[in-house]
Amino acid sequence: MELHGRSVRQDVRELGELLGDAVERHASSAAFEAVEDARTAAIAYRRGEASSREALQRIVESNDEDVNASVARAFTTYFELVNLAEERERVRSLREGEDAGTLADGLPAAVETLADRGASADDVADVLDAVRVVPTFTAHPTEARRKTVKATLVRVTDLLEELDQHRLTEREQANKLARLGALVESVWTTKQVRDRRPEPFDEARNVHWYLANVIFDQVPEVYARIEDTLAEQYDDPPAVPEILDFRSWAGSDRDGNPYVTPEVTSKTLERQRHIAVEKYRETLDDVSGVLSQDASRMDLGSVEASLNRDAERVPSLVAETRERYPDEPLRQKVLVMWRRLGRIADVRPGGYDDADEFLADIDVVEDALRANGADRIADEYLDPLERQVRTFRFHLASLDLRDHQEMHTDTLEEALEREGIDYAGMDEDERVEFLTEAMLQADPVLDLADTEELSEDATRVCSRFDALADWHAEYGEAAIDTYCISMTERPSHVLEVLFFADQAGVVDLPEHCGLDVVPLLETESALGNARETMETLFDNEAYSAAVEARGNVQEVMLGYSDSNKENGFLAANWALNEAQRKLADITDDLGVELRLFHGRGGSISRGGGPMNEALLALPPETVTGEVKFTQQGESIADTYGNPYIAERNLEQMLNAQIRARYDAVDRGERDAASDRGDAIDPDWIEAMETMAPAAHEAYRDLLDTEGFVSYFEQATPITVIEELNMGSRPASRSAERSVEDLRAIPWVFSWTQSRCVVPGWFGLGTGIEAYLDAGGDVETLREMYEAWPFFRTTIDNASMALARTEMEVAAEYAALAEPDLRERIFPTIEAEYERASEGVLDVLESEELVARDWLAESLERRNPYVDPLNALQVSLLRQTHRTDEAERTLRLTVKGIAAGMKNTG
Repeated sequence: MELHGRSVRQDVRELGELLGDAVERHASSAAFEAVEDARTAAIAYRRGEASSREALQRIVESNDEDVNASVARAFTTYFELVNLAEERERVRSLREGEDAGTLADGLPAAVETLADRGASADDVADVLDAVRVVPTFTAHPTEARRKTVKATLVRVTDLLEELDQHRLTEREQANKLARLGALVESVWTTKQVRDRRPEPFDEARNVHWYLANVIFDQVPEVYARIEDTLAEQYDDPPAVPEILDFRSWAGSDRDGNPYVTPEVTSKTLERQRHIAVEKYRETLDDVSGVLSQDASRMDLGSVEASLNRDAERVPSLVAETRERYPDEPLRQKVLVMWRRLGRIADVRPGGYDDADEFLADIDVVEDALRANGADRIADEYLDPLERQVRTFRFHLASLDLRDHQEMHTDTLEEALEREGIDYAGMDEDERVEFLTEAMLQADPVLDLADTEELSEDATRVCSRFDALADWHAEYGEAAIDTYCISMTERPSHVLEVLFFADQAGVVDLPEHCGLDVVPLLETESALGNARETMETLFDNEAYSAAVEARGNVQEVMLGYSDSNKENGFLAANWALNEAQRKLADITDDLGVELRLFHGRGGSISRGGGPMNEALLALPPETVTGEVKFTQQGESIADTYGNPYIAERNLEQMLNAQIRARYDAVDRGERDAASDRGDAIDPDWIEAMETMAPAAHEAYRDLLDTEGFVSYFEQATPITVIEELNMGSRPASRSAERSVEDLRAIPWVFSWTQSRCVVPGWFGLGTGIEAYLDAGGDVETLREMYEAWPFFRTTIDNASMALARTEMEVAAEYAALAEPDLRERIFPTIEAEYERASEGVLDVLESEELVARDWLAESLERRNPYVDPLNALQVSLLRQTHRTDEAERTLRLTVKGIAAGMKNTG
């Protein structure tokens, strides 16, 4: 049976025609003709029917301002619609693959792989007990569409699904196509861009939407999938523990964002609890409808006993319930549960104290059903709810706090100076000693509530820690129990946060520590000094007690974005790989379990790429089972906006982690633990140790070229991006103008807009060339690509970044720079692009950078429609005095190119 009635080509064609109709009706005839002329000229160039892009450039430069505004709007809207069509195609592919049994990297495939390799049910149980995958959503939006536009696009998505999956009469199909046309017209006639920059709470609400509307419902599906497969493979299948967890930085990440105040975090925690509780109440409404069993037909004594216990606590509530549903104790119990959920944040007594208490009541109902042979009801209605409660508790997603280490140090200097303590004058050893003694003594050193005479920043730091104790009391420790420290360089940076938590009463050593303190290592020096830093901390009496109180687990975050920006693509990837191995050695030596937190961005240039491939490429000795990673920017919508794709993404990540954990355990049983990381061929390591330094030197030479920052400002739209109403954080950490001060997102975003994805490949060609010049051979590189997941993923990611680079377009942006800057810098970029492309193609033994058919097809479909936006953007950037209309159009080209590239920062 055919599952679908349409194709991506049909969707794209019909959406494009509907958009053309809307443009023709609502824009001027000149605007409609300009759009068609630009489209035709771009297609002719891409097909080789035109020798250059001059015709396209002439079109956009000859248009009036209002016509160009329509051109920008038309192509931007086109990509909004094309993205939906391609998303629909992904769903088709997933459904067809599932129906045919050909999906190779889902949960069934993971279980089957372990079974085929001889893993017993006990072996699988051990692996599952260790595995926990923790996506962590961050507040880094890289698009500025209004909520109204996004809501309309969701309706377009729903209509595409209805047209595709349902057998429709001609009249029904015509009606739906008419509705689709109306929605496209609505998108065209609606203002697309926000007038104001979003606030941190807006960003938190955005994350909440995906958690509540997609992920919440998909979690039980994921567990059902693995349980079903285990039952097929094993006579006595192991129970599946909690293997998924979700966290968020939205509303709690203070690093570089002064607008994330304790008040914002409080609102975020409150809203997350409200969402989780209301989702459970909605489910209980549904459950109540099928639990109408008469007490005379079942033995429900356990439920009656539970209701009697409830009556001791809230007698009036139980009495009302019994009166409403006489002789239906299951329904009575569910209604009591529903009402108790409603009292969690209420002044009335009887609300649940925590999620475990709610889970106990779910077990009462489920156990009663199973004891009476009603397993199907329990399986369909109670099991999914239980999985949701165990995953989302009463907080929906646990929050991580984060701030820059300088904020803590500066605050301590200020606050301690009032107490007569010269913290600023202490060296590192003295600071470590002071902080340790202060945490181990009974009396506090600081009153965090007393912020008189402190600076605004110091007041915020003290207030945040002061509020942390209240958050724990109100929402539970698990709701906000992690603190990440950006730019950690020394042990004192970690101890300072533990000290603040101790002063707040959140830490009481050695018995209790309510916070995981997580160093974020992102600079070359921090990664290089990781062993010294961690050994100092683990040898510290206070810190070792804190780690022991947290289950003897140390979380360490690795910053892919800033590491890449500082060191370049290849050197950063190698440094991060080596840092992970060193951290695994350290924690193994000291008997501490390591949990790595991978701070990956959405783009290749910031550590992005397919997450399941990235997990499989991790050094084997680091695969303890738990893995945490950031889910950022446009990747949130792309990954979790559609239920089918969200479930698939979660399955792929779990597949990778289950397989990687089993491999690590299997290897550890065969070899000494200390040898687990030495399975890599020494020649491969030698190759990387030749390539990475050469790549790093080439990259730093580029950044250190005189006038490079000026070139970057002139040859990319960075100044426009900094003014967009996107994220709530400023684009730079300070008013300084340097690459180091610029945030990684706008850094990558700007290069991507100019179709010159320098952060995704620069230095790689030089590195490969240096290795070959030093006597290396390409056959070794090909062996590395074939057999070493780290190298294969690195090359594959670089090839995607190279494929998205268009040097002819980049040359038009380079022409915007002053001639002397352009002549000194752009030829270097061009030459490295050629070296990198040739090197990658040689390793791949291919004539094409893109091996994935779907990506090649997508790029072929998109490039002719991105070209007019690039040409228009260059034309507008060239103008020294732009009108308000031209500024709006310029900003819209940024949105359109981002949508067309499906890649920003």
